[in-house]
Amino acid sequence: MLDKNLFLHDLAVVAILKNEGAYLKEWLDYHLLAGVDHFYLYDNDSPDNQAEVAAPYVEAGLVDYFHTPGKVMQMAAYNDAVKNFKFHCRHMAFIDGDEFIFPKTNQSIVETLDEILSLAPEAAGVAINWQIFGSNGHETADYSRGVLEKFTRRAPVDNEQNIPVKTVADPRKINFLIYPHHANYFEGLRAVNENGKIVPNHSNNPVTVEKIAVNHYYTKSKEECLKKIQRGRSDIPVNTYGMQTFEYYNRNEVFDDGILKYRAARTFTHESRNQKLNRVIETLTQILSHAPANLETALTCLALSSYLRENVLPEMRFCEELSLKKVVELSAQMNFAEASLLLRELPKILRLPYPDVKKIRAACLEIIPQMLPVLREKVGVSRDYIELNYLQDFLRS
Repeated sequence: MLDKNLFLHDLAVVAILKNEGAYLKEWLDYHLLAGVDHFYLYDNDSPDNQAEVAAPYVEAGLVDYFHTPGKVMQMAAYNDAVKNFKFHCRHMAFIDGDEFIFPKTNQSIVETLDEILSLAPEAAGVAINWQIFGSNGHETADYSRGVLEKFTRRAPVDNEQNIPVKTVADPRKINFLIYPHHANYFEGLRAVNENGKIVPNHSNNPVTVEKIAVNHYYTKSKEECLKKIQRGRSDIPVNTYGMQTFEYYNRNEVFDDGILKYRAARTFTHESRNQKLNRVIETLTQILSHAPANLETALTCLALSSYLRENVLPEMRFCEELSLKKVVELSAQMNFAEASLLLRELPKILRLPYPDVKKIRAACLEIIPQMLPVLREKVGVSRDYIELNYLQDFLRS
């Protein structure tokens, strides 16, 4: 696990939102209390006051806010965040505006995640089961109170509605996302549940929510659910919602106000932008003065050095060049996932004005022929095989 002090953000949440203005402040404030320190929010044509609600958090440096028009933009937003910010965040969570990550350990989300990952240190992410909350009998919308206070009844733990998972992952190990509930990781990498057991896809059954859950307030009131049904989906072009959707998710058997008690016990702490930058620069220089532990660390140092040079300190050019030298050294002993990460970053590296770029190009030309047979024999990775073939041809030209 990489040194958390190397990252601008320990845990960032990625979400695409539409018409969430009524509850956005509650959602942001809750997750800040729970230990999230940054948000990448993608606004999908919201006509309400969502952007205005987010504005103070943007001003405080807690939110990056992107206007993302169009239909079926959820996976585009998720992959954009991974592409552009994977080296800024140690952990990245992919959830919706009606989902609240709830650690049942009374710790922060990150502390709970780190305990889980200590059971499976090679895991690429943690798959967290839903807890589906119903309407509590509310027929009409009442915006005078928050979601957590109004909706305190849910489905029993072992019901099928809770089988789906949401993902918190090391974004540097994500290949791409094509489904809201789980990531496609680089070859050989998997997510685990809260007990350290592998979760190969979008479901974890039996449901395990003793340590952490995603409280999913799917229906809210009946009126709000009907509006959601009419709006359609953000992950596929066909609207599969109907009145049966409300009936399926409107589960109210179990009273559960645990998240309210958790929220009441938490205290918000915030690291300023200057504090973050100073911490990252100090950690970066310490790591580069020795030998980075692995290629992922070296690539993170390189990406952050480039970011700092472009946006903060032009003299970080020295760290950028030194990071590249470390990448060259470690590329001789990289594993499959590290090689995949290097190849994904190669277009950015090739634009750098340093002599060692040629060595990286040569290392990639050497590793690609070793990777192609592995991908050719694996079911479901033909896309990666084709991409590598194209990249190999480009590097040879």
